[in-house]
Amino acid sequence: MAGPPNLVARLFWTAVAGGGLAFAFGRPALVATAAALALVVLHRLGRPARFRRLARRLAKRHARTLALRRRQECFTDAYGNEVRDGWLREKTYFTERTLVPPLEAKGYADLVDARFEDLLALVEDIAAGVRLPDETEAPDDGLGYEQFCLKTLAAAGWRAHPTPASGDQGADIVAERDRVRLVVQCKRYGKPVGNAAVQEAAAAGRYWSGDMAAVVSNAGFTPAARKLAAATGVLLLHHDDLPDLPSARPGRR
Repeated sequence: MAGPPNLVARLFWTAVAGGGLAFAFGRPALVATAAALALVVLHRLGRPARFRRLARRLAKRHARTLALRRRQECFTDAYGNEVRDGWLREKTYFTERTLVPPLEAKGYADLVDARFEDLLALVEDIAAGVRLPDETEAPDDGLGYEQFCLKTLAAAGWRAHPTPASGDQGADIVAERDRVRLVVQCKRYGKPVGNAAVQEAAAAGRYWSGDMAAVVSNAGFTPAARKLAAATGVLLLHHDDLPDLPSARPGRR
C-alpha cells in the first residue's frame, strides 16, 4: 500500500503553484503561498498525534473485551511467576487484525511499521484502564464455580440447570433461552485451559443437542485450544462474558 505523499513533493508543488500565482497577483498571492507551505508542514508534523488518536479510538471500542482477555490470559504459575505469554499473543493478534487495517486504510502504513510497539502499549493501557468485577467473586473450588456460572446465566435470563453428576458427557450446565440451547463446561483453573476441555465441550454439545457449546473459565486458553475451538465452533469464554452472551445460533447473529 502506498504511503502518504512525500513532504518534499508537497512543498515543491505548493511552491510552484504559489509562485505562478505570485507573478499574476503579486504580494497577496506570495503571502498566501507562504501560509499554505506552513500549513503543509504543520499537517505533516501532526500526523503522529492523529495516528495515535485514531488508534486509541479504534481500540477503545473493544475496551471491555480487551480487559477480559487481559485478565483471562495472565496467571501466576506454581513458582509465583506472572505468566503473560497468552496476553502478549492476544494483544498482537488484536493489533494486527483490528487496528492495523483501518490505520493503513487511512494512510498510516509507514507509522504502523515504525510504531508497532507503541500500538501494543496503547492496547495494554486501554485494557488496564477498565474496571472489571472483582475476580474473587468467583469461587475457588470446581463445584462452587459451576454454581457461580449457573447463577450468572440465570440472572441473564437463561433457564439454566446443572447436569447429573454422572453421565454428563462433559457438560456441567445446560441452559436455554429464546429456543436456543447452550451447553457449558466450567473450568476453574490456575493455568490456561487446554485442548481436552474443548474436545469434551464439542462432544457434550452434540450429546445434549446443543445449539451452542462453550468452555467457561477464569483462566485463559492455550493456542491449541483456541485453534480447535475455531474449528469446532466451541465458544471460549471468561465468566464475565456470561451476562452479555447472546442467545443466537451460529449464522443467525
